[in-house]
Amino acid sequence: MASISLSFSSSLINNTSFPSTNLRPHHPKPSTFIHCAFAPPPPKTTTTTSSSSSSVAKKKHWKQGEFPGFSETSIYGTSKRKTPLKNVKKKLDRKNNAKAWANTVTETLSELIQKKQWLQALQVFEMLREQPFYQPKEGTYMKLLVLLGKSGEPHRARQLFEEMVEEGLEPTSELYTALLAAYCRKNQIDEAFSILNQMKTLPHCQPDVFTYSTLIKPCVDACQFELVESLYEEMAERLITPNTVTQNIVLNGYGKAGKFDQMEKVLSGMLESRTCKPDVWTMNTILSVFGNKGQLDMMEKWYEKFRNFGIEPETRTFNILIGAYGKKRMYDKMSSVMEYMRKLQFPWTTSTYNNVIEAFADAGDAKHMEYTFDQMRAEGMKADTKTFCCLINGYANAGLFNKVISSAQLAGKFEIPENASFYNAVISACAKANDLMEMERVFTRMKDKQCQPNSTTYSIMVEAYRKEGMNDKIYDLEQEMMADVHKSDDAVEIDSMVDID
Repeated sequence: MASISLSFSSSLINNTSFPSTNLRPHHPKPSTFIHCAFAPPPPKTTTTTSSSSSSVAKKKHWKQGEFPGFSETSIYGTSKRKTPLKNVKKKLDRKNNAKAWANTVTETLSELIQKKQWLQALQVFEMLREQPFYQPKEGTYMKLLVLLGKSGEPHRARQLFEEMVEEGLEPTSELYTALLAAYCRKNQIDEAFSILNQMKTLPHCQPDVFTYSTLIKPCVDACQFELVESLYEEMAERLITPNTVTQNIVLNGYGKAGKFDQMEKVLSGMLESRTCKPDVWTMNTILSVFGNKGQLDMMEKWYEKFRNFGIEPETRTFNILIGAYGKKRMYDKMSSVMEYMRKLQFPWTTSTYNNVIEAFADAGDAKHMEYTFDQMRAEGMKADTKTFCCLINGYANAGLFNKVISSAQLAGKFEIPENASFYNAVISACAKANDLMEMERVFTRMKDKQCQPNSTTYSIMVEAYRKEGMNDKIYDLEQEMMADVHKSDDAVEIDSMVDID
């Protein structure tokens, strides 16, 4: 293999640092209460002459500790009894403490939503709802619905939506769209269409272009293009014009399905449209489609076309080009794009380094892969799960199983999230090393960590067992896979019937 010379000179790169985010909960300082002292006005002094002193009776001055039964001013109503200062202070303290507590809970809820900790967020929200000062707000429900949708909890989103209606908040098309999106993220298309039909019966919750765009995406991902066409027809009947986001979603779907004729038809329509012009996301979508298909000539052709249309590339555009060239081991062009990024002062990102690491990993070039990773850390780039997946795959392809273990340990030290892709990379490395015992241990750890195995996990293990002729293991694995499917179906059915704490 020819020697690859990539320049990672830090002096030519924008020194962009990505400081690690502090995920510790924020504890606001307790509010400082300033108490005002309300002093009674000074007593009025009267000067009496000797002539009048005999006619006016002297007022008795009560000694300290004595209590007068009444006073002259109280008889004639010229002065009301003052509220004790101690009670005023207590009321102010209680009021200020209540405000401080409410602000603290609200801030905690916002932080949990930001950190995508949906279960804790629901618990804090439930505590907030029990307070006497609580007032339901549409914005809070919108944030929670979006969070539950992104967290793959559509049934909890439905439950929250119904609680919102019970509290007296009127649903809007935006809230319905957020609920619909939750089902779309789980590819539960029938439920999503049910929500769409419900929206169409409500005068103030009619679906808009964002609703249809959200529903089109899972249809495209499932290659159910007949549903996409029916939704387009429905939009036309309602005089709803698809926007650029809608068209980009469909373009991506046609491209992944290899329907290039339909893709170019949609793209031509965008170029002729006055309201739905292609943008840099359109450019990235088309380049990514051809890059992933290995059709680099078409990728370069469309790159020039988009530039002629006046669309300027961004960092993600260059990362797509680097990834495509790397998969084809066209290291010269990959290096040229990286140099071009530096020339235009585009910073190299984690994705940039990941694409380069992946290129060397696929080739089993551990030397250049390690060099790139070291430079990535030297430049202050924060590694992510994909970084370590590529490292593990690269060491496995190079036959360096001991470095697979060290990479997995380093990922734990860096607190890298261990998702299904991460475990699949380690399981695949174990299978390549014919260490089936270690493979099974990793598989057990994956389930212990509540990381659900997917079809890739099972296919890797089945193939490893098949090479060794371990048909009994294959049978057990298939039974476990079927049990997981049934368990998932039962959970969905139960979740839709009862409330879940």
